[in-house]
Amino acid sequence: MSKSTATYWNVLAEENNSNWEPIEGSSGMLEQLTLALDETTGDYTRLTRFKAGADTEAFGGKSHDYPEEIFIISGRLYDVAFQQWLEAGHFASRPPGEVHGPFICEEDCLVMEISFPSQSVLTE
Repeated sequence: MSKSTATYWNVLAEENNSNWEPIEGSSGMLEQLTLALDETTGDYTRLTRFKAGADTEAFGGKSHDYPEEIFIISGRLYDVAFQQWLEAGHFASRPPGEVHGPFICEEDCLVMEISFPSQSVLTE
């Protein structure tokens, strides 16, 4: 199987706001929209919206046992793990296990994430 497909649609258009899901535990400061998903492997492409003032300290730093890629589309956010501001145009290809976050966001920020759970590195 492969990732789901969709015809062209403007995910940022106002009429599609209802498709965004709040991220649990974020007090409405983070929203996500899955754009494509492979139901078999779990691989996915997702957008995450950080609202101005968002702070993910409560979630702590995160790591995954699979690789992921991120691209900052607009805005900026601060990655505490790397002590670096990530701004529109920043890209990262994260290896399994790389710690990132928590994040601090002073202005709205839109991030695209492409994750590959099918490439999980099992840890024992």
